[in-house]
Amino acid sequence: MKFHALGLMSGTSLDGLDICYASFQKEVSGTWNFKILNAETFPYSEIWENKLRNAIHLSAEEIFELHSEYGFYLGQKVQEFINQNSLEKIDLIASHGHTIFHQPKKKFTVQIGDGRAIRLVTNIPVIYDFRSQDVLMGGKGAPLVPIGDEKLFSEYDACLNIGGFSNISFKENGKRIAFDICPVNIVLNLFANKLGKEFDENGDFARAGKVDIELLEELNSISYYKENPPKSLGMEWVSEHIIPKLKGENPLDILATFTEHAAVQVAKVFNDHDLKKVLFTGGGTYNSFLVEIIQSKTKTEIIIPEKEIIDFKEALIFALMGVLRMTNENNVLSSATGSSHDHCSGILV
Repeated sequence: MKFHALGLMSGTSLDGLDICYASFQKEVSGTWNFKILNAETFPYSEIWENKLRNAIHLSAEEIFELHSEYGFYLGQKVQEFINQNSLEKIDLIASHGHTIFHQPKKKFTVQIGDGRAIRLVTNIPVIYDFRSQDVLMGGKGAPLVPIGDEKLFSEYDACLNIGGFSNISFKENGKRIAFDICPVNIVLNLFANKLGKEFDENGDFARAGKVDIELLEELNSISYYKENPPKSLGMEWVSEHIIPKLKGENPLDILATFTEHAAVQVAKVFNDHDLKKVLFTGGGTYNSFLVEIIQSKTKTEIIIPEKEIIDFKEALIFALMGVLRMTNENNVLSSATGSSHDHCSGILV
C-alpha cells in the first residue's frame, strides 16, 4: 500500500519550519521505500522566532494561547505549501510541533502546535504529540527518529543528525540504540549572533578563533557524557550546564572551543562503538570546519548525502511515523528512548 504524507519539523535551533511531502510504500519483506516529492523550509519571522525562543518564560495561560496560535500558524503554512505545489494526494499530516519543555524525569514534555488547529485549517487528518506517551511510559520521549533510521536508512552503521543538538542512532547487539550526544547549533548560533550572523557559516568564525584548553577540558568533563544511554538533552539543560561556563569569553574563542568540544564528543562515540560508515544530516553538516575536525579524530567514513536528505530527514521521518500510526504499527523504539516497550504513538485528529 502506498501513502502520501506531509511531515512537519521545527527544531531547537529555530531555523524555521521544515515541511516534507513524501510517498511511502511497504514491501513484502517489511522494508519501506520512500521518495521525497517536495520539501521546503519556511524561515520564521523575527516575531515568531522571538515567540518560540522566549516561550520557556511564559505563564501557563500564555503557553496555552501560544499552543493554539502556533497550531493555526502551522496549518496556514501547510496550506500555503499545498497550494504552491498543487498537491492533491495527501493521506495525513504528521506534526512534531515545537519543543518548549522537555523534562522526562518529571514525566512531561511539551511540544506546542495544536494538531486540531492544523486539521481545522487543512481538513486533512493530523497526527501530533508523538513524545508524551513515551515519557508517561518511563521513556525519555527522545530520540524518536531512530525508527526511520531503522526502516529507511539501515544500510549505514549509524545515522548522525547535527542540529540544535547532535544525536545518533545505531544497532548494537541486535537493538537500535540512540541518544543525544551534545549541544551543537543551539550554542554555536547563540555566539554567532553576537558576531552579527545567524549561524557560523562553514565554521569560519570557529576557524578564526582560538581553542581555550581549560574551558574545553571543563566542557568535556560534564557528567552527562559519562552517562549510559538512553539519554537526551533539552534547552533547560544547556541553560544550566553550558551557558554559565561560557560567560565573559571572546565569542570567536567560544565558537572555536565549542566546535572542538562537539567534535571531540561525536568522534568519541564513533570510536567507542567502532562505527565504520555514518550518514550525516542536519544543518550542522554544512559546518565544514566541524566535519573536518570530527574526521581528523576518527577513522569512521563520513557519508554526506544529497541536500534534500541533509535538510529534511527529520521531517521525512515524522511523516513516516504518521504513516506507521495510521497503520497501527510501532513507531517508537524503546531501545532508543528507554520506555517499557516499543509502541505506537501520536494523537490522530
